[in-house]
Amino acid sequence: MSRPLRKLGFLTIGLFDPADPRRGHESTLEIIELGEQLGFDSAWVRHRHLQHGISSPVAVLAAASQRTRRIELGTAVIPLGWENPLRLAEDLATVDLLSGGRLNPGISVGPPMRYDEVKRALYPDTADVEDFSYDRVRRLLDFVRGEPATGFSGTQGFEVFSDRVQPQAPGLGDRLWYGGASLRSAEWAGKHGMNFLTSSVVKAEGESTDFAGIQLSHIRTFREHHPAGRVSQGLVVIPTDSATPEQRAKYEAYAAKRLPRTEEPQGPARMLFSPDFVGTSAEIAERLHAHQAFREIDEVAFALPFTFEHEDYVQILTDVAERLGPELGR
Repeated sequence: MSRPLRKLGFLTIGLFDPADPRRGHESTLEIIELGEQLGFDSAWVRHRHLQHGISSPVAVLAAASQRTRRIELGTAVIPLGWENPLRLAEDLATVDLLSGGRLNPGISVGPPMRYDEVKRALYPDTADVEDFSYDRVRRLLDFVRGEPATGFSGTQGFEVFSDRVQPQAPGLGDRLWYGGASLRSAEWAGKHGMNFLTSSVVKAEGESTDFAGIQLSHIRTFREHHPAGRVSQGLVVIPTDSATPEQRAKYEAYAAKRLPRTEEPQGPARMLFSPDFVGTSAEIAERLHAHQAFREIDEVAFALPFTFEHEDYVQILTDVAERLGPELGR
């Protein structure tokens, strides 16, 4: 028996044409505004560097915070290998205050993608000694949660200094999420009082290649260490109820092209991908209710496909909100 769905969210990558990047960013903001109008509880943006997707989600969400009033705003996820935790803590707190306490920052660690090619531009003097472990997350948590950043506070001349990151955003420390695909990440996030984002990718660390079963083990491991923590699932879900025949054909072709990668773990890390969920809301709901991991969560951030058009996203979000959500008890 599935839990009633308590929070309905969506995730977008925010693609743009490099010849007209403003239009792509505006499209993302319009989609977030639409999400609020449709009654979604949360909107999440991905993070891409040196690609034609959102490279600065915190800035985009700052803009979104001024164009919305209710919807929660999240990042899924910010790779901390590209960030200075102290500076990021300042940005996150600032946007959280501007949003009225609606920010849900999702983060992850590990070396930046294609690190050998980018490290001299990103860390010209420290590339070989940068720490991309969980300690980078711990530093961010400490700064956001008000731990001292320096040993000095007080007045020097006409300047007043704080030993904590400023501004401080009340409650933000409880709204930090870790985007994890492994048992170790699920355990670490739980032990450190974070929330847990699980997506359409997991690590097949043992013999099992059952995606839902592996994801379920991550959810249960996280909750063993943080029973009150929030868990959100981010599968690719594409309802077709109000889609045109052309849209349905496009959606089905998209999912079919991606299906072979779900048949066995991929690469040295043995990453296992979930199939995309395409069909009517009734069909998708039936599949989700049979999904072991879905049955144990009450929050979702359904991922919008990367390469669709603005009109497609409008149709998908409208069907999720008006048809699939009620099928799932939302």
